[in-house]
Amino acid sequence: MRAVVMLLALCGFAAAQEAPTLDRATQARLQSLTVDLSAAQKAEDAAAVRNLAKEAIKLLGDHAGVPETPDQFRPLAKEPKPLSADEIANGFDPYIGYIKRQKWWKKDLDPTKSNHAAREVATVIEGCLSARQVSKEKAGELLQMTRDAGDYLVWSQEQAGTGVIPFPAVRNGTGRPFEVAEMFLRRAEKDGTVDKVIRHGWTVEDFEDGGLQFDNGLAGVALIHLHEATNDDRYRKAALRAADWAADRRVVTNWNYNSFSIVLLAEAYRLSNDRKYLDAARKKATLGVLPGQLTEGPRAGRWADAHNARPAYHYIMVRHLAALAAVMPKDDADLPAIIDCLRIALLARNPDYRKGIINSDSSIEALVRVRMLPAHVANQLKDCQSIEALTALEASAAEAFRNNRPSMSPGAWGQLLAYRYTQLTRPEVPLPPQ
Repeated sequence: MRAVVMLLALCGFAAAQEAPTLDRATQARLQSLTVDLSAAQKAEDAAAVRNLAKEAIKLLGDHAGVPETPDQFRPLAKEPKPLSADEIANGFDPYIGYIKRQKWWKKDLDPTKSNHAAREVATVIEGCLSARQVSKEKAGELLQMTRDAGDYLVWSQEQAGTGVIPFPAVRNGTGRPFEVAEMFLRRAEKDGTVDKVIRHGWTVEDFEDGGLQFDNGLAGVALIHLHEATNDDRYRKAALRAADWAADRRVVTNWNYNSFSIVLLAEAYRLSNDRKYLDAARKKATLGVLPGQLTEGPRAGRWADAHNARPAYHYIMVRHLAALAAVMPKDDADLPAIIDCLRIALLARNPDYRKGIINSDSSIEALVRVRMLPAHVANQLKDCQSIEALTALEASAAEAFRNNRPSMSPGAWGQLLAYRYTQLTRPEVPLPPQ
């Protein structure tokens, strides 16, 4: 039973909390549907993917859209006040010292002994680049910090040798990502495929599990932004290699994994204007994200499976689909479906911020992206309560900052500061109404 529950949780149609309440026949049918879904995605049969997802949703019944762990609401700010100009200008200072103290990314690092992933480096790059916009006197220092981080990512990609920005092949690491990686490495040992999975101490192949898309996507996007800040072609080439790797990976049954490749491919298209990246991102959205979303019922807008119904993954997919919508041509035949998905996703979760804070990092990054969407997209997302949700998040973050309790990652905090800085300093360029 434990093995079945774990399989369903990882594949996306059920999760550990919900599966025990389903009878064995339903569990078996869900497991069979997962196998069929994977085959349909591999065949790129969009109609079959949609039908299988609908069948799984029907089987889940009242469990559809229920997170594997209950939503936890942190209190709203007691005295909600927006960040002041001085707080915005100096808001990233505590992170600068923290990043310097915690810096572990070095090009002689042994990945088999590292309990750190590329996503941690990516958020440092995103945060420091965003902070440069609001802290001009520290811009040089922040840029050097991003270069150090970017050089590490390029080095790790070169070590991997396949284009992917890899995951360390450390054994018995701490934290959920490393627990999942350990399960995968043990399976590789059992199957006798370790030599294909590990190179120079890095995990470079996931055999269609999809897990490598997470760090590759975030790190690849960070390298694109670093190239745009420095005009250093090394970062551009590395990012496009990561995007090429992502484009070639097949769609998997975990919806949020696919979305990490979507954001990288969308940004690669924006950078290069090469349609192959847009086509790959569109295909991954059609086959690998949109079908899993509930479109009716009391939880419409959430993703049906218990894992991706969690607020963090919900807003991760919103963020990545927003990146795709931002670069799609106005007349793209698939754009209306992306916008519809975004609209009901925002309406499904944004109102929760009236009650409390259910998530910070993913929500802020998603809602800032949504607020920066071009007008032809943003005008179709009016009345989704994005401003209200982002206002609640800012007030909570500001209160934590004033109490010397930073509450989010460098990337999310830096992007929030840059967003507020733009609002204060460029009122002549109003953001689209939402």
